[in-house]
Amino acid sequence: MRRRRSLLSTALVTTVVAAMAVPASAAAPLAGCSGTNDGDYTISDNATVESPITISDCSSAPSATATVPVKIVHTYIGDLQVSLVAPDGSAYVLHNRSGGSSDNIDQTYTVDLSGETSNGTWKLRVNDNAANDTGRIDSWTLNLGGNNPADDFSVAASPTSGSVVAGSAASTTVQTQTTTGQAQTVQLSATGLPSGATASFSPSSVTTGSSSTLTISTATSISSGTYPITVRAAGTATRTATYTLTVTGGTGPQIPDIDVAAVKQHLAQFGTIASQNGGNRRSTTAGYRASVAYVKDKLSAAGFTVTEQACTSGCTSGAGPNVIAEWPGGDSNNVYMFGAHLDGVSAGPGINDNGSGSASLLETALVLARTNPSMLNKVRFGWWTDEEQGLNGSRFYVSQLSSTERAKIKTYHNFDMVGSVNGGYFINNISSSQSVHMKAYWDSLGLQPEENTEGRNRSDDASFTNAGIPASGYAMGASARKTAAQASKWGGTSGGAFDPCYHSSCDTTANISDTHLNRAVDGIAYTLWKSAVGSGTPGADFSVSVSPASGSVAAGSSLTASVATQTVSGSAQTVQLSASGLPSGATASFSPSSVTTGSGSTLTISTTASVAAGTYPVTITAAGSSTRTASYSLTVTGTGGGSCSGTNPNDVSIPDAGSAVDSDVVISGCAATPSASSVVTVRIVHPYIGDLTVALIAPDGSSYTLHNRSGGSADNIDRTYTADVSSETANGTWKLRVRDLAASDVGTIDTWGVNLAP
Repeated sequence: MRRRRSLLSTALVTTVVAAMAVPASAAAPLAGCSGTNDGDYTISDNATVESPITISDCSSAPSATATVPVKIVHTYIGDLQVSLVAPDGSAYVLHNRSGGSSDNIDQTYTVDLSGETSNGTWKLRVNDNAANDTGRIDSWTLNLGGNNPADDFSVAASPTSGSVVAGSAASTTVQTQTTTGQAQTVQLSATGLPSGATASFSPSSVTTGSSSTLTISTATSISSGTYPITVRAAGTATRTATYTLTVTGGTGPQIPDIDVAAVKQHLAQFGTIASQNGGNRRSTTAGYRASVAYVKDKLSAAGFTVTEQACTSGCTSGAGPNVIAEWPGGDSNNVYMFGAHLDGVSAGPGINDNGSGSASLLETALVLARTNPSMLNKVRFGWWTDEEQGLNGSRFYVSQLSSTERAKIKTYHNFDMVGSVNGGYFINNISSSQSVHMKAYWDSLGLQPEENTEGRNRSDDASFTNAGIPASGYAMGASARKTAAQASKWGGTSGGAFDPCYHSSCDTTANISDTHLNRAVDGIAYTLWKSAVGSGTPGADFSVSVSPASGSVAAGSSLTASVATQTVSGSAQTVQLSASGLPSGATASFSPSSVTTGSGSTLTISTTASVAAGTYPVTITAAGSSTRTASYSLTVTGTGGGSCSGTNPNDVSIPDAGSAVDSDVVISGCAATPSASSVVTVRIVHPYIGDLTVALIAPDGSSYTLHNRSGGSADNIDRTYTADVSSETANGTWKLRVRDLAASDVGTIDTWGVNLAP
């Protein structure tokens, strides 16, 4: 950006005293209207450097005789131009290349700043305009003027907390005190009140030194919970106090407090997935597909309707799918959508960017399922692919919506990088109606959020706004640097990047601020409940699970597992149990076949000798007022083959010049140690086997190469390999991993099997 010449470069500046004859401490500046920066700033040849001072809580306008003591160490001050830069960018020249070859500047300047605003970041800007001499800004002070203390005050609430039954009122005494200067009149107000609560002050304005009674009245429809209320007193400055209100017995939706530890467990899993798949979760990698599987499995088990949406146009070749999850209930014509991109960059595991947003959404969705509130509006979640390559996954999703379906989405909320270690509190479109709940929650914590200017049009919310769908979202900041003013109100390191590991290998689970993450996920839950949850009581609901979650049986035999049910909300109910997905020749029975939630049943799966060997995903269904499912993995081995072998006959497509694909065989109940001459039978249909690598992957992730691009243009692999897996543990999931490394040919894993004790 081209530098703009200041219109005030000729402003009146008078040198008052040389050699710091009046030190900063002797000027007795107006309280809150002065500051010093004694940090050293190097002045390089032919360069510009700035040293900042942030002024806050200065209650008067700057003086026409403001003073600026400056100490600069330099061997040729005739090279230097020194200016004071006001918060609005106006520049006041203090020294303009005078002094020739003299050493150092050690002077106090007087400046007419009466046309400026006091509060904000002021800067001492030094330009070195010639070569051969360097130096440093040693220290400087800004005194905006005055010798008398400002009128200032404090405010406090006593007691600082209280509890009220919904429909009743609580009160506290608000006390003010004059701390400096003269007493003044201040106006009292309260923010952060929950819906269904009102505040009144008696009186509503007081002279500092006096008190007022704050009364908070609640309706019966209020949500039970604990709310931090900010009490504000506004005079020459604004001072605040916090009163914590606890409401019990409310009939409104009960907004949960999301456990940040649970969110971090999801982040740890994303980290593990990355480490097991080349160190990243880029959209085209196995790490991304494993992330999709993790999210999808959690949501499906919780009762969501989950869809994998392949991105068939506009995405990077080989990119994995979007994950779309919808919760039952609510008005389908009023959809509130919550989304985050699931992919990362190739440089690292992508834990803050954007495991943080993905994990926060996942845990919020799971809590919604567990609490199962009465829904007013429809809630839909989206985890997007290929965001890092150009917002491609979300753009594809929106492009597939009809105009009618687009109109049903009332707001899309986006969450991208919500755990930055040096983070700020940013909201997309902060002043819009779709941001009201998000801002209200952060306002209740006194966070003073700002507009997300760094992230504008850089995340998936842009795909929605560009299609005419209102959008908002939380972010904590990426590579932009935190200003002194932001560090003053939010803490953290001034001048440091919000995320110092942005798009880097160090974006691991260590690159997360628990405080920022917690405030984000609780704000997500607050926004969801306020947008879509009704005020009715939770419906009767339940969960179902199976233990163990997998088992192996020789064809002609049977095995059992325990099915457990739990009442999640409402009253216990009777549910009917059934199983689907069984192979031909297998049957399932339950004892008993119907249970009251909270009770269990024994599942028995019986097989005939004719059942084909392989691994089968079996779905256990419990049907009551709603339907809930659990998954059981059944492995059938050939007659006499024992439990140390298994086969997977299911076809798996091998993409052209794409990522590796896996086919699984689960070994369970094998008492033998794997043999040094274990047998792996492989049948792959492919017209050019010289393109392929084929490996056996043990349960611990160890890889054993079976075929490495040999065979040239020959068709198909149909052979038996011997593998020394004697150092492995037998039981667990074994995988056949196949990758096509060249273009123009595709194929299929037709069938394969492993025998660990031949």
